[in-house]
Amino acid sequence: MHEYSIAYDIAATARRAALENHASQVKTVRVDIGEIAMVNPDQVKFLFDAIIEDDPLFKGVVMVCREIKVTSRCDCGYEGNERFVCPQCGGLPQIVGGKEIVVSNIEIEVDES
Repeated sequence: MHEYSIAYDIAATARRAALENHASQVKTVRVDIGEIAMVNPDQVKFLFDAIIEDDPLFKGVVMVCREIKVTSRCDCGYEGNERFVCPQCGGLPQIVGGKEIVVSNIEIEVDES
């Protein structure tokens, strides 16, 4: 179940960013998950919540997952969302987006003391 390692890495990334910025709390973690990343966003959210459950740094945190649609490009100049056959030349387009899993934003709270 690779969703666990992904959720763990997301939590570790958020923790590192929070500690580096002297945060008192992580409020929101936004993650972009590609449509063909072979990951179930609901499972990632569930496991993320389980991992950070007893951590006061993450009390009340919200994880927001955004699905990134597939984008492709072909040598003939085609750019679009076709995955298998280029509609212009019949060639195999290269997938350039929609496979990624990226922490895109972490909102933190910093005490001003």
